[in-house]
Amino acid sequence: MKKTPTEKIIPAAPRVAATAARKARTGDVTVKARISAVMEAAEHSGLLGEKSKRIGGRISSALVEQAKKHTGIETDTDLIEFALASVALEDKFAETFRKTRGTVDPALKLGF
Repeated sequence: MKKTPTEKIIPAAPRVAATAARKARTGDVTVKARISAVMEAAEHSGLLGEKSKRIGGRISSALVEQAKKHTGIETDTDLIEFALASVALEDKFAETFRKTRGTVDPALKLGF
């Protein structure tokens, strides 16, 4: 391949780093890390045992395709499993945060 004056050949390592940086900026790495964390937590919690339950239902194809596109998950089964694990492991942080608002003494010294 002939190199043109404006074309720059990038060695493999920086090219891989640039791809990783681009994916991190677009959220690809974050989404994959979230999926991995959710599925590991579900496994640790004993939620991913024997697969004996079958689910059927009608769902908007646009919803399924957008969810697959957003997560990178390719199969319907894996997508449903991730969605259910996300709901089952929800920590209710926002709800708890709202309930505890204003309960910390304003005079409490936090050390900074």
